[in-house]
Amino acid sequence: MNITLFRCFTLALALAAAGCSLMPERVAPGTPQAEIVQRLGRPTSVHTLPTGTRLQYSLQPSGQQVYNLDLDAQGRLVRTEQVLEAGWLQRNVAPGRWTREDVLRELGRPALVERVWSFQGEVWTYRYLEANTNRQAHLHIDPAGVLRRLSFSDEQPVDSDVGTHPS
Repeated sequence: MNITLFRCFTLALALAAAGCSLMPERVAPGTPQAEIVQRLGRPTSVHTLPTGTRLQYSLQPSGQQVYNLDLDAQGRLVRTEQVLEAGWLQRNVAPGRWTREDVLRELGRPALVERVWSFQGEVWTYRYLEANTNRQAHLHIDPAGVLRRLSFSDEQPVDSDVGTHPS
């Protein structure tokens, strides 16, 4: 093997290893908070939990994942969960019970916040991937800050001509 090919191979292995270390789902339970932040960077949000702390790594608005890394009272990783998944959303999102703060703690900041004529309040939209289809979860939050509704839709491609009229 010549030296140039060897260097390219070594560089490719180093990049692959670095890429794996940036994936929240690959952080081992028991890892201390300082090491997590060193490997993954600063979290997009930090939340206090009854049993410790949550480091949240959100890829919204452009990405389709939100990773919650829950730490115990000693600051060690207990659980990692990617929450932007249809099954998780249907099982866990609690209209009528969750507040704006619950949504932020569980899902982070949305990709989009809108108002629509048929609802008094805001619609928070999160992008996610379901079976290789780009989807959106819409959470309707009323003026008092209570989650009232969860709905889903397909995400329209940016170059889509849906809604346009022929000339």
